Amino acid sequence: MQPPADLVQQAQQFLTKGLWRADVSTMPLPRRICYRAARLLVVVVQDLTSGQLTLRAMSLVYTTLLSLVPLLAVSFSVLKAFGVHNQIEPLLLNLVEPLGPQGEVLMNNILGFVENMKVGVLGALGLAMLLYTVVSLIQKVEDAFNHVWHTKSSRSLSRRFSDYLSVIMVGPVLVFSAMGITASLMSTDLVQTLISIEPFGTLLLIVTRLVPFMLVLLAFSFLYMLIPNTKVKFSSALVGALVGGGLWQLSGLVFAEFASSSTRYDAVYSGFAIVILAMIWLYLSWLILLFGAQVAYYYQHPEQIRPDNLRVPLNGRLQEQLALLVMFRVTERFVAGEPPQSLDALAQQLQMPGDRVSEALALLSDRGLLLETNDDPPCIILASDPASLSLAELLVKLRDSTDGQALLASQLRSSPVVDKVLAEMDSALTRQLEGITLRDLALGHEKQAPMP
Repeated sequence: MQPPADLVQQAQQFLTKGLWRADVSTMPLPRRICYRAARLLVVVVQDLTSGQLTLRAMSLVYTTLLSLVPLLAVSFSVLKAFGVHNQIEPLLLNLVEPLGPQGEVLMNNILGFVENMKVGVLGALGLAMLLYTVVSLIQKVEDAFNHVWHTKSSRSLSRRFSDYLSVIMVGPVLVFSAMGITASLMSTDLVQTLISIEPFGTLLLIVTRLVPFMLVLLAFSFLYMLIPNTKVKFSSALVGALVGGGLWQLSGLVFAEFASSSTRYDAVYSGFAIVILAMIWLYLSWLILLFGAQVAYYYQHPEQIRPDNLRVPLNGRLQEQLALLVMFRVTERFVAGEPPQSLDALAQQLQMPGDRVSEALALLSDRGLLLETNDDPPCIILASDPASLSLAELLVKLRDSTDGQALLASQLRSSPVVDKVLAEMDSALTRQLEGITLRDLALGHEKQAPMP
């Protein structure tokens, strides 16, 4: 029997090397699925231990505490207009069920604050601040999801209000209407008759037991598809929701057991114990939601499933080549009269990871060469006429220093010999590319060789 130290070392070798060097394409289907699932689990755990998801989950806890009452007030007002506001209390009680009996007391106090908030007497400024507080919460959630999906740009201010408020106004009505329809169907004579007939009664009992999980699944899928400022496939959102929703349900059972057995917290913190437990549960809920979003991202972008030590840094030439290719593809579509592409479509065309193409797009946007549209998802367009931009000027802009780099270059003790070599290289490049514009490059025009 091998010593435990040897087994641990072998496991580390497999997780860091053997798992990634294996050719899964030649494996049988069950083994291939196991290898891919193991790779996904390793990468997701690495992302979780890096600290970014935990920091964003803690930030969302703070924002939620500030925005919970205004959010419920807006939703409560909309539901009250449709006469279904009485159904919000059972749903919220299900959310705090892991906190035990004290969670019900806490939620009743929060609902008391909501009912005491008179939206009609706030005035225009107060109503605007109320809506801004609600929108800021969803903006924080979007920023966290954009980080998971490696999306650099967020929605514009106008799109935030239109998209977010439409969800806040319409979403609760649709959810509670669906719940009301389901309850009405279950109380009909036909369904009651079917319940008394086997095996239909057992099947309906199983379905009713699965309804809470199905609602959680739909809610997670809805958030994963709507919140990120990028195109998320339904299949990816569903996979992330299965993982996130399953973990959330399981953690609820475990946390309920923990909360019921944590009587020592009441002795130490007295009345604040429930508040601390609520914050811990809120943190776990946000962390699980972001974890599921991470799974959805890797399911949609399997080429990104790689450990950190396999992320090859781009050298200067490859960075320039990628930036030029991005400009070439965008200009090529512009000259051909084709619609612009999104980041994901462009990355798929270039056969490059999305985060690499995103870095090139950020560089080109900072240099004023590309712009993003207000579409959903945003598309990439040129910032100027490609016929007026020479390749020499394009390379100069790509190599242009930022303020911090310029300051560092001014402090560098250079040599006249090195400066002369760099100047000659730039001069030779300018002469070689003289007269060639970005439009010429997209059309495939080549510069004539200089006359001797």
